[in-house]
Amino acid sequence: MQADLSPVIAATAQWLTRAYPASGGALASALCEVQARQAVTVAAWLRYPTRTDAALLGLAGPGGSARLDWVTGADAAAHDDEDDAHAWRTWVDEVVASWAACLLTDPELAGRAVAALAEGSHSTGTPAEFRRLLTPDDGDRSAAALLRHPDLLAPVAGLHHSQLLDRLPPGRTPIA
Repeated sequence: MQADLSPVIAATAQWLTRAYPASGGALASALCEVQARQAVTVAAWLRYPTRTDAALLGLAGPGGSARLDWVTGADAAAHDDEDDAHAWRTWVDEVVASWAACLLTDPELAGRAVAALAEGSHSTGTPAEFRRLLTPDDGDRSAAALLRHPDLLAPVAGLHHSQLLDRLPPGRTPIA
C-alpha cells in the first residue's frame, strides 16, 4: 500500500499552476509553483492526516481533475496532446485543490491550517516550512497574481470550503 501523498500533491499543484498560471518568466513560474505546492501540501496533510488515510487514498484514488476542469472552464483536451496528460490528471484531488484555493486566498485561514498541522503526524507545522504561503512578499504576490486572486479561485474554493472549516479547530490564532 502506498502511504505517500507526493503523487497527489504534485498532480494537484500542477493542476493549480496550469489553471492559474504565473505572471512573468521562469522565476515567476517557480515562485507560483512553490506557493501552489505549499498550499496543496497543507491541504493534503489536513485531508489525509494519518498514514492509514494516505494508504486508503492510494487504494481508492483521488478522483481526478474532471470536475475541477469543468468548474473552471478549463479545456483538459487541450493538454491531452501530451503522452502522459491523462495519467497525472487522475492523481488530482478535488478536495485538496479546493482547500488549497481557500488557503491561497485567505491568509487567516492559511495560518489556522498551518497551526492545525502542529497537532498532526505529517509535520511540525512550523511557519518557515510554509513561508511563501503564509507571508508572501511582493515578488510572490506578483508571480502568483492569478493563483491568489479570490474572485478567480472562488469557484474552486467554494466546492469544499465548509469541509475545510469543519476540519480546523475553532478559534485558533494564526501563525504569523
